[in-house]
Amino acid sequence: MNKKIVYGSILLLILLGLWIGFYYRASVLSLYNGLTDNAKQFQKTDLGDIVDQVKKEIFTPPPLNIGGRQNQAVLTKAKVIAETNIQRYNHGLLPPLIENAKLNAASKDKAEDMFKNQYFEHVSPPGLDPGTLVKNSGYEYIVSGENLILGNFANEEEMVQNWMDSPGHRANILNNRFTDIGVAVVKGVYQGETAWIGVQEFGLPLSTCPSPSDAIKTEIEKSKIMLNQLLAQIEAKQAEIENTNQRSPRYAALVEEYNSLVGQYNQLAQTIKNMANQYNAEVNNFNQCVEGH
Repeated sequence: MNKKIVYGSILLLILLGLWIGFYYRASVLSLYNGLTDNAKQFQKTDLGDIVDQVKKEIFTPPPLNIGGRQNQAVLTKAKVIAETNIQRYNHGLLPPLIENAKLNAASKDKAEDMFKNQYFEHVSPPGLDPGTLVKNSGYEYIVSGENLILGNFANEEEMVQNWMDSPGHRANILNNRFTDIGVAVVKGVYQGETAWIGVQEFGLPLSTCPSPSDAIKTEIEKSKIMLNQLLAQIEAKQAEIENTNQRSPRYAALVEEYNSLVGQYNQLAQTIKNMANQYNAEVNNFNQCVEGH
């Protein structure tokens, strides 16, 4: 065989090998650069925000001071709740309000605080408002309302009827958005006179709308940390590839390890994306539910 042809073939093989190595190396670096861009873009992806504990609408008509002569009547919250639900039934067949222990506690705290600090307002002297009052009792709400009344009454029916005769208080009693109620009726001395204070706390609980999964959000945050760790490993492996001679037996192994890390990264990134889509869908459903109530 002609020596020139042999030498030419060998040279061609060498050049071909160098070209393949260069192309392969360039492909690896191109893949890495694309991966890095995707990683940076992924880190900018935010999870949806839950609306700020909703609008938190609070309906607080001016307190009613009825007065009246002291008597021996004994009033109970159970009968006030019953009379309230009778009014709801008689005016539109509205569903009965469900007695809620947390709202009962808030009502009792409010009534006792007004006697103790001698005020008759929705907001206490230190600035405690009805929304914060029920939240402090552990009741998270979408909508709430508070009715206050002071005076002496023959019975629970008279107390509730006085509320019904007042447009703002009547609106609370007949509000079809409310599902829960808490009541307190407390007898005490207000400005030197013995009287009853009645408190009604109404609410639509936040639990009416299914909250987005905290477990999914936690898993997303944990997975993003793992993703960053993988990216650091990929960067280290890429640097090792750049510092390794392509003809070294180690080079092919490094590229294989690199590709394995890239595969793990892409798989985890897709998993996070799927979880983020699910979480954001839940957030959207929650926000729409809240806004619809």
